[in-house]
Amino acid sequence: MPEITKAPNPKPAEQRPAEERIAEQRPPEACSPSARAPQPRALVKRMREYHPPLGSRTGLRLDFNENTLACSPRVLAALAGIAAADLTRYPERASVERTVAASLGLDAEQVLLTNGVDEAIHVLWQTFLDPGDELLMPTPTYAMYEVYASAAGASLKALPPEDDFRFPFERLLGAISEKTRLIAIANPNSPTGSAASREQILAICERAPRAAVFVDEAYFHFFGETVLDLIGTVPNLIVARTFSKAYGLAGLRLGMLAAAEETQHWLRTVISPYSVNSLALACLPAALDDRAYLDWYAGEVKAARAEMAARFLQLGLTQWPSVANFILVRIGRRHAAFVEALRRRGILTRDRSQDAGCEGCVRITVGTRAQTSQALDAIEETLREIGWEKER
Repeated sequence: MPEITKAPNPKPAEQRPAEERIAEQRPPEACSPSARAPQPRALVKRMREYHPPLGSRTGLRLDFNENTLACSPRVLAALAGIAAADLTRYPERASVERTVAASLGLDAEQVLLTNGVDEAIHVLWQTFLDPGDELLMPTPTYAMYEVYASAAGASLKALPPEDDFRFPFERLLGAISEKTRLIAIANPNSPTGSAASREQILAICERAPRAAVFVDEAYFHFFGETVLDLIGTVPNLIVARTFSKAYGLAGLRLGMLAAAEETQHWLRTVISPYSVNSLALACLPAALDDRAYLDWYAGEVKAARAEMAARFLQLGLTQWPSVANFILVRIGRRHAAFVEALRRRGILTRDRSQDAGCEGCVRITVGTRAQTSQALDAIEETLREIGWEKER
């Protein structure tokens, strides 16, 4: 009879390796390569996605309202002075916040530097919005207001503009309710270039004392009017500024929130202490110091904006008055062909047809006078190429 080999007695479960015990407890499908990854919160699944058409941007960049030329030469000098050892330390923004506050006539406790205004918006929304709270905002406007509101689970009340994209002041006042916790006003607004008046903003702050009234002054330098001086006087007012536009520091990601000291306490509770990088902090004082360069660039843009508006009038293009560094024009059904034909000529513009009320519209950034002259010649050639005719 052949010898029978007995199987060894299995080890008690507690003596076997943990990975073996866990594997036996998993359902068979959980071990397959197609097993599902961890799932996000339901709010994240419902969030509106924002995909800016960046990609390849070779050419004259009249698509994202950036500084179209360069930052101050003093910024490059500040970058060159950064030592290797400077990059080994965590960034400290307090001293630069004091510099910014002094340049703006504010107290240091009223200023918070952020990683671009996008972070400022995110922190503000996270600070003030609970699920079910109401965010009021005129439309069309900057898309990230809605994106971050959806992430917070807030209820969005979008207010269409008045005729000619004018600020919907009366409509906004009438929409304020007990649920209103935040009101977002881009001033000037993008993509329309329109603005609310100081008196209108003050009236909104008074009508909604329990809500944070956020005024995004990203395009202030091309407009010249501000409510920044009211910080500390109007307790629910919060103002944002960016260093991405006129200052030409978009690649460094620098923004600022100005608010009453009590409000800043809560914003600093939410924000990461190291979100603004050392290179940006080293460059900002140099940019602030070069007031002559900033004034020169803003002056170039305002002069070029007037030239662009006059040429569009001659061409018969429908446009809207703008106090920012861009103009919104209606091309009509040929809007996509217009944008593509300009791209082939090395001019980048932004198709805004998907925005509320902007069907057939294209937004065109204003650069220097020389750049604008080049762009206008290309626009005129493009209109002829695509067979554009003014739509009645």
